[in-house]
Amino acid sequence: MPGQEETNMQSTIPCLVYKQGAEEAVQHYVSLIPNSRITSTVRNPGFTHLSFELDGRPYTAFDGGETFAFAEGFSLCVSCDTQEEIDRLWEALTADGGEPGRCGWLKDRWGLSWQIIPAELGTLLGDSDGGNAGAATEAMFKMSKLDLAELRRAYESAATPA
Repeated sequence: MPGQEETNMQSTIPCLVYKQGAEEAVQHYVSLIPNSRITSTVRNPGFTHLSFELDGRPYTAFDGGETFAFAEGFSLCVSCDTQEEIDRLWEALTADGGEPGRCGWLKDRWGLSWQIIPAELGTLLGDSDGGNAGAATEAMFKMSKLDLAELRRAYESAATPA
């Protein structure tokens, strides 16, 4: 608008606050996700802050103490091209106290929710013209870790007449 100074939008970066174990968690995540790295670590007495990238996207993390807990309303979603990648991430993130959930969701050992999904999930669940999206959705609802071959079989099945 005339007479107003232009402002620059600051970037928005998710900040993950752990009860404890932020540094260990971040090291684990960057070891699993390609194109990931820790960009800075600041250690002060009683406080460690990390800046990092997962698949090139920036995040920050720190330990906040017992008053902090993750909620299932927030998750990190990883889109995988192959069943092997789904299996690898699923096993690594549920190991050592993580919890499998339903429909591709899990909690890692620090309580953070993840969705480990096939890259083509949107097509399999949403493209009724190309296949049986309803059958694929029903198949997904019965799964914990997603089985890409089974989702494809369901999608390629004949649609049930209405």
